[in-house]
Amino acid sequence: MNSIIRWKSSTAALMAMAITTATVTPLFTFAPAQAQFNLNQSRSVTIPANVTLPVTYEKEKVIVQPGETTPLTLRIANDIIDNNRNVLIPRGTEIIGELQPVNVDNGYYNNDNKQGVRFVARELVFTSGRRQQIFANSRTISETERISQGTDTGRILTDAAIGAGAATVISLLTGNKKIETLEPIGGAAAGALASVLLRKKQADVFVLRPEEDLDITLQSNLVLSRY
Repeated sequence: MNSIIRWKSSTAALMAMAITTATVTPLFTFAPAQAQFNLNQSRSVTIPANVTLPVTYEKEKVIVQPGETTPLTLRIANDIIDNNRNVLIPRGTEIIGELQPVNVDNGYYNNDNKQGVRFVARELVFTSGRRQQIFANSRTISETERISQGTDTGRILTDAAIGAGAATVISLLTGNKKIETLEPIGGAAAGALASVLLRKKQADVFVLRPEEDLDITLQSNLVLSRY
C-alpha cells in the first residue's frame, strides 16, 4: 500500500496557508496568490487544487466489498488556517461523500479488471450549518483482505464501520448475524450474494483506515467566503 506524506508538525499538520491577498497557497508549493474581491465587500479565499486535507472518522476502520458504493461522512481532522492563523475550515467540519468502486486501470469499475475503492467528497458542512460544495477525493486503495469460512474476524471487525455488501459477506461466511452495517442491503441482492459465496467459500474486502487512507485532495479550487 502506497504511503502518504502526513504533515505532523504544529504548522504543517494544521495545513497553514500563506495568503498574499485572497488566494491561499500552501507553504510547501510555489503557486502565486491571486486577489479576489466581491462587490459586497466580502472576501473570497481560495484554497487551490491539489491541496490535501486531513480527515478523521469515528471508527478506526471502514470495511467495504469490492464494487460496493457506500455513503460515508468524514470530518476535517485539524483546523485549516492561513498564515495569520485565521481558521478557514474548522476542525470537525463534516465531509459528506461516498466510497466508490474504481477500476485501477482506467478509473471506472467493471468486473474484468483489478478493483479499487476511493472516497469522493461532495460537500462540506460547517458547524454553523453552512454547506459548501467541494470536489475532492482520496487516493485509490486496491489492497484487500480475504475472508474465508472459519476465519476469525475479530481482528478485522474491531472498531469497524461496515458497508452492507461487506457485512453480508462476513455474516454468510462466518455465521455472525450481529454485524451492524452502514447501509441496508436488499433481499434479492443478499440472496444472489449468498449463492456466490456458498460456491466460493471466501471473499475479499477492503479494510480502510480513514486517517491513513482517506485524506482528500482537492480536484478543483475551493473558494471560501470570509466576511
